[in-house]
Amino acid sequence: MSVKYERIEKNIGRELSNILLMEAKNVLLKYVSVTKVKVTTDLSLATIWYTIMGDENEIQATKKALEEAKGYLRTELAQRLDLRKTPELRFKYDESLEYGNRIEKILEEIKKE
Repeated sequence: MSVKYERIEKNIGRELSNILLMEAKNVLLKYVSVTKVKVTTDLSLATIWYTIMGDENEIQATKKALEEAKGYLRTELAQRLDLRKTPELRFKYDESLEYGNRIEKILEEIKKE
C-alpha cells in the first residue's frame, strides 16, 4: 500500500473517532475505539476495526448501533475529508485486544503455580 492510502486510512480513523466521541447521539457509540482502518485500492470500501470494553450484550448492541449509524457516519466523513468519493463503511469487531487479555490472564495463572 502506498503512502497515499495509509494517509487516507489514518484520516478516516481520526475523523471517525472524533465523530463517534463528540457528535454521535447514541451513547453506546461514544465508547467505541477505532483500532484500525483499511481501504480498498479503488477507495470504494473502508473496513473499520473497533473495540469496546464490555460484555457480549454491549458488544452486540454497539454493533447494531454502528450499522444503524453507518449512513450518518459516512455523510459526516464526506464533509470532513477531501476525497472524490467517500468509501462505504464496513465495521468489524477487533478481537485482538480481548485475545491478548486472555493470554495475559493465562500467563499470570501459570506464574502463580
